[in-house]
Amino acid sequence: MREKLFKAVLMLVALLVLPGLAWSQDAPQNLTLIVTGQPGQIPILQVNGKSYVDIDTLARITNSSLSFKGNQVILTPPGSAPSTPPAAPEPSAAAGQLKLVSAKEQPADPEPSEPAEQTKPAATDEKPATPESDEDRTAALAKAAQNPIANLISFPLQNNTAFGIGPYERAQNVLNIQPVIPFHITEKWNLITRTILPVVWQPNDQPTQGWFGFGDLNPSLFLSPAKPGRLIWGVGPAFVLPTATAEQLGQGKFSLGPSVVVLSTPGHWVIGALINNVWSVAGPHERAVVNQMLLQWFVNYNMKKGWYFTTSPIITADWRAPSGNQAVVPFGGGMGRIMKLGFQPVNITGQFYGNAVHPAGASPWGMRLQIQFLFPKFTKEQEKMMMEEKLKQLEQEQQKAPPPNK
Repeated sequence: MREKLFKAVLMLVALLVLPGLAWSQDAPQNLTLIVTGQPGQIPILQVNGKSYVDIDTLARITNSSLSFKGNQVILTPPGSAPSTPPAAPEPSAAAGQLKLVSAKEQPADPEPSEPAEQTKPAATDEKPATPESDEDRTAALAKAAQNPIANLISFPLQNNTAFGIGPYERAQNVLNIQPVIPFHITEKWNLITRTILPVVWQPNDQPTQGWFGFGDLNPSLFLSPAKPGRLIWGVGPAFVLPTATAEQLGQGKFSLGPSVVVLSTPGHWVIGALINNVWSVAGPHERAVVNQMLLQWFVNYNMKKGWYFTTSPIITADWRAPSGNQAVVPFGGGMGRIMKLGFQPVNITGQFYGNAVHPAGASPWGMRLQIQFLFPKFTKEQEKMMMEEKLKQLEQEQQKAPPPNK
C-alpha cells in the first residue's frame, strides 16, 4: 500500500511539474537552413511557434550586405541596388552584436531582382534607455518568490521533517505539494490561489511502525490589488478538506475560516505575515471538533547573486487542546538562493528550527527544505535577451562540434 501511494505521489508531481517545465523553455531544434539549394551552418531557434536565426550569419552565407537605419535592419541580396544609400551602423548595433530575425517573417533566399526596399526588416523592438540588468531581474524575482500573493505562477515542493517524536524519538516527514496560481480577474484585482497537498509519514508509539499517505487538502484564496502600494495585502477564505487516506493523517472534518496576508518590500527586505483560523463545519460526530490557528511571519534579506537570509517560522495553535499543549512556537531560519537549472528559474532554501514551546511528546526541532519552480511573465525585451543567450549557446556548441562529413 505504501509503495502504491508513493508511486501515485510521483505521478502527481510529474503531471504538475513537467508541463510547466516544457512551457518555461524551448529546447533547441536540430534544423538546417537551405539557401539556394545549399545547407548553411547557422543556428536556428524555435520560440512560441516561430523560427529565429542570427541575421549576421544569414547575411554571410547569402553573400548579402547588412545595414542599419534607425530601428530597421536592411538585408540587401547580391545584385540588388538600394534606392537610397544605407545608413551607417548605429552604435547600438555594432558589428559582431547578435541581432535576431524571424525566419517566418524574413525570406531566407531573396530573389536577386527584388529591390532592397521590399526586403522585410528584422522584427526588433526599441530598447529602453536603461535596460534592466541580470542582477536587477534576479532581485525582483527573489522578492516575488518570497511574496505569498505575488502575481507569479510557482510550484513549491516543501519537505518538513520533525525529529524526536514519541518515546523512541522518531521522525515525522511531511512533503507539501503547494502550487500557487494567480488570476487577473479585473484591472484592479488579482485572485491568488494557494493549494497545499501534504504527503505524510507519521510514526506511532512503536519502534518502526507508522502511517503513510495523503493528508487533508488545504486550499486558500486571496483577493489582492493588482497594483499594490508600499503595503501589499490579500484576504480570503481558507479551507480544509478531509482527503486524508488514513484516520491518523487528517482531521476528518470539513473546516473553513478567514485568511489574511500583509507584507512590505523596503530595499533588500521582504517582511510580512500570514494568518488564518479554521473551524469545523461538517464531518463525522465521532471526530474531534476543529478550532485551529496558523501564523507564519517571515523576514528575508536579499543579497547579491540571488542569495538571501530567511526566517519564516510557522506557529500553530489547537485552541481545544488542554492548557500547556495548545501551541507550537518555533524559532530559527536559514538561507536560500534564486538561481537557474538550465533555463528554469528556481528558489532553493534550507532552514532549521527549534521549538521553544510544544506539546508533550511532540518534536523539539525540525528541518525544512524547499525547491520552488518559478514561471515569471517576461516582457518582449526580456524574451529577446533570452533568445540571444540561447543563440549564443547554440553558436558555441556548433563551434565545438566536429565539421559535418561531405
